[in-house]
Amino acid sequence: MRSIDDLDVAGRRVLVRVDFNVPLAGRPDGTVAVADDTRVRASLQTIEELRDRGARLVLVSHLGRPKGKTDPQLSMAPVAARLAELTGADVTLAPGVCGEDVKRVSEQLADEGILLLENVRFEPGEEANDPAFARCLAELADLYVNDAFGTAHRAQASTEGVAHLLPSAAGRLLETEVRTLEAILEHPERPLVAIVGGAKVADKIAVIDRFLAVADTVLIGGAMCFPFLRAQGHEVGDSLCSTEDVEHARRALADAGKPARARLALPVDLVIATEFSADAERRELDGVDVPDGWMGLDVGPRTAAAYAAEIAKAGTVFWNGPMGAFEMEPYAAGTRAVAEAVAAAPGLTVVGGGDSAAALAQFGLAGSVDHVSTGGGATLQMVEGTRLPGVEALGKCETGPALRAGPGAGVAR
Repeated sequence: MRSIDDLDVAGRRVLVRVDFNVPLAGRPDGTVAVADDTRVRASLQTIEELRDRGARLVLVSHLGRPKGKTDPQLSMAPVAARLAELTGADVTLAPGVCGEDVKRVSEQLADEGILLLENVRFEPGEEANDPAFARCLAELADLYVNDAFGTAHRAQASTEGVAHLLPSAAGRLLETEVRTLEAILEHPERPLVAIVGGAKVADKIAVIDRFLAVADTVLIGGAMCFPFLRAQGHEVGDSLCSTEDVEHARRALADAGKPARARLALPVDLVIATEFSADAERRELDGVDVPDGWMGLDVGPRTAAAYAAEIAKAGTVFWNGPMGAFEMEPYAAGTRAVAEAVAAAPGLTVVGGGDSAAALAQFGLAGSVDHVSTGGGATLQMVEGTRLPGVEALGKCETGPALRAGPGAGVAR
């Protein structure tokens, strides 16, 4: 995979696909601001490296789901303001996504300048990966860098189409994500322990299958444990458990019993309640058979301790998905125990983003693991072994000397 080290960017316009899909919030003065700038900060290394090398940056991102129509409430203006604060640079918000007016502004950028395009999903050609729209984006720059790992699993104009038209490379964030996930899947320090939680087995069965093939132990938690328990003949009461998920779980249990497959561990005790509420009647169940009228909302203390002991022995840990409804304090103990164990683990620790990252933050453990993925769906697809279009396309436009030539050297037409 080509990196930005392979591009001669001085004095050239570089189209950088970033993931600035951030939450916005209103201020008392009636303005709108970025509520959480984590995703903006994640691409600062790439942005600053390219600027330090004299690049003229044209940044492109989506924000929300405008469905191909202009929505002023989803303008990139608040993001441009926050980016200017973080970089200390003048950040120009483009008058649109592409076209002659935007092209003119891009051509007038000074070295080290930053132009942020309007929300790319204002254009219907983005999600359709329309070749004409990809060409319109390509006309704004000489080179292309993808630093948006969170959208790399989508074949869209700004993530995949334009990479075939300009000399392209991975930004630092995308490069780190891919290298880290490849490392834990292809040559991990042993033992490799995978912790998989969340709601539905169907959503993560391919991830479970992959880890049964490459890991040493797979720890199952969250609501997805109930289809496994039912497949073993246990009662699950009113816990979340679909027939489809039971069939997936039954197959995974059979697979885990084969030679050279990972050991699959399930909860041995549970925290149950009469309804999904912090105020519901709650009890710790010494076992896993859930009575009618009750639902499992967390793993129990013996399970939490056993999982923590496995994590402590690991050479590599991958965690994706909570152990229970951690957002409600009565059901947070299992996820807290796992989060603390992952944070304290001596081996390489990788967290699959989403709810697991939120749990780390909730328990004051943000920054205590080696890598928190920004990927979401992209992370899971890569773990599953599915190729990511936004990664596969990088380096496909080979223009030879154009990589080292001066400005304007070569949009592939």
